[in-house]
Amino acid sequence: MEKKNLNNVKLGKDVKIFDFVNLYGCSIDDNSKIGTFVEIQKNASIGKNCKISSHTFICEGVHISDDVFVGHNVTFINDKYPRSANSDGSMQTESDWKVVETFVRKGASIGSSSTILCGITIGENAIVGAGAVVTKDVPPNTIVAGVPAKVIKKI
Repeated sequence: MEKKNLNNVKLGKDVKIFDFVNLYGCSIDDNSKIGTFVEIQKNASIGKNCKISSHTFICEGVHISDDVFVGHNVTFINDKYPRSANSDGSMQTESDWKVVETFVRKGASIGSSSTILCGITIGENAIVGAGAVVTKDVPPNTIVAGVPAKVIKKI
């Protein structure tokens, strides 16, 4: 990847980034891989030894710990009540909404095409099945799947 327009981006050792990506004000720790067409916004963090697959959107306030796998086309949400306009008809700005943080703990895996709502913690070594919509915390060592995601079993 050509290292242009990486203002305020912190990259650890041996990070691999494949064209084309959008990175702004985020941090990516050692030995992590970022696939094509990934966007990682400001104040988001990726731990060591993570794999973020193509077409994934990691918004502001998402914190991914070490050894996490994120499949293709995963979307994280950071606003509980998204709106484009205020009640007076004016367009909303950053000051009109509040980022709600999300945490993905060490060793978790998130299947392709999943959506992770804001304010969620995905526990250590948890697995989110492909296509799941995660609306509440996922306990450690648990497999969840479905819409909305439900516990399938403990591992």
